[in-house]
Amino acid sequence: MKSILINIDVPDLKKGIIFYTQAFDLKIGRKFGDAGVELMGLPAPIYLLEKAEGTLPFPDATEGRSYKRHWSPVHLDFVVMDIENTRESLLSLGAIEEDAVKIKKWGKIAMFRDPFGHGICLIEFLGRGYDEIIN
Repeated sequence: MKSILINIDVPDLKKGIIFYTQAFDLKIGRKFGDAGVELMGLPAPIYLLEKAEGTLPFPDATEGRSYKRHWSPVHLDFVVMDIENTRESLLSLGAIEEDAVKIKKWGKIAMFRDPFGHGICLIEFLGRGYDEIIN
């Protein structure tokens, strides 16, 4: 395996670009017509893909896409240097805070949903980060 790509479906590409570029200081890499964009600035590129509400995510799907809050065991954690400033930025861009900043032995965490219902967390490592809890 050589790399990983992160794809995020959004119902409104322009709104997605504004949210993710401003929230995480990402830059537009390549554009793929009117329905896709590559965002750069993290170790892995993020691809925003415009997919309309209700469209099927795969051929045999029994339910269409929904951009209401939903749960998936896969979500994005963004490691930041200043969780409070990033938190304020997310809120000003339309994210919804689902759990306030909590302090753990390894660092700080805050939970949000983006304007499209996707779960995201902010992580600010303290001390040795996750190494603080290694056995």
